[in-house]
Amino acid sequence: VMSILLHGDAAFAGQGVVYETFHLSDLPSYTTNGTIHVVVNNQIGFTTDPRMARSSPYPTDVARVVNAPIFHVNADDPEAVMYVCSVAAEWRNTFNKDVVVDLVCYRRRGHNEMDEPMFTQPLMYKQIHKQVPVLKKYADKLIADGTVTLQEFEEEIAKYDRICEEAYTRSKDNKILHIKHWLDSPWPGFFNVDGEPKSMSCPATGISEELLTHIGNVASSVPVKDFKIHSGLSRILKARSEMTKNRVVDWALAEYMAFGSVLKEGIHVRLSGQDVERGTF
Repeated sequence: VMSILLHGDAAFAGQGVVYETFHLSDLPSYTTNGTIHVVVNNQIGFTTDPRMARSSPYPTDVARVVNAPIFHVNADDPEAVMYVCSVAAEWRNTFNKDVVVDLVCYRRRGHNEMDEPMFTQPLMYKQIHKQVPVLKKYADKLIADGTVTLQEFEEEIAKYDRICEEAYTRSKDNKILHIKHWLDSPWPGFFNVDGEPKSMSCPATGISEELLTHIGNVASSVPVKDFKIHSGLSRILKARSEMTKNRVVDWALAEYMAFGSVLKEGIHVRLSGQDVERGTF
């Protein structure tokens, strides 16, 4: 399994979560053994010139924090893009580290139907309107090389258009919108046919008092003989033992019993975060 993340240029540079996840990328128990980041770099994000949006020359400079290799590739050259993606996949498989592919491209129209980019980037968009679209540019090259014929190219385009048109026609037949179809729920039957949530019935998860007492006693004892523990800790353990004896729980003991009961069933429990190693909470 290889994880691939798709980013926009402005988001890659501007969203803190990108920088934060790079810092998690090589930590034990968090690593994905290398993620391939593909940045679709239209060079203006939504409507902002890069000089107003970030302090670095490239949107991908944030990846330098983990020394990830960064490939800047001209997206008007599909073969170069394919080559770079192959190198990125090979890098990831060989070294199990993150790698970034920066697709340097442009957006032909506005960010959405309401956006007219000529208002904010008139010079850039005059150039874009003169650009031959990448599909036509590449098709012309393949036809000139004799790799495909004009007829083959036109058939391929017609085939794709037909798929889109048929899907569009079918979409008009749907009179009822089922919200459940849009939910990628891992539980089959979680929603019923009408899209309304069922009343959820949870199985009983209680355990016997005997087992709770056992976990409480284990949680308040020191497993190693003649092991000298910190006096502050021994006070905590003594209090915990008293609570177990008196059938009283505080938040920490309740948590301990929850984890303990899951562990007793052979289910692995991993705690993560800044304070768990020291047991602060």
